[in-house]
Amino acid sequence: MIEHTLDSLAAEEQVLQFDRFTLEQAWELGHALREAALAQGAAVAIDISLRDRPLFHVALPGTDISHANWIRRKRNTVLALGTSTLAVGMKLTKAGQSLEERYGLAPADHASDGGGFPLRLRGLGVIGAITVSGMPSAEDHRLVASTLEALVK
Repeated sequence: MIEHTLDSLAAEEQVLQFDRFTLEQAWELGHALREAALAQGAAVAIDISLRDRPLFHVALPGTDISHANWIRRKRNTVLALGTSTLAVGMKLTKAGQSLEERYGLAPADHASDGGGFPLRLRGLGVIGAITVSGMPSAEDHRLVASTLEALVK
């Protein structure tokens, strides 16, 4: 198991970017995430969204409405801060602060648990979020990062 650091997460985000991102790529990424989750027997919800609209969403067997709420909150955090929710959570733990204390983000609408990852275009920045929710924090993150790594290389 990989032990993440803030530096390794920042480096990962720099590598896992797209030159362009199409609706077809959203489908391919979403499908790959779904297949990887099914292979693990993971009960997760998966979402790929631009800032203004969803592109892919699936809730696998064993999920419920709470997963959709976690997706929404993690996505909001990625879009507000432009970084993965795992990195945000690590920064908050290190500082002994909450999302509200450090960033002014309401916990009802934001979350710092892993699984939210920036959908980033080289030269443009964060255009959306890729989000998984249902497993422990680091496992949600790992599912997104490993699937992205296979697709962007």
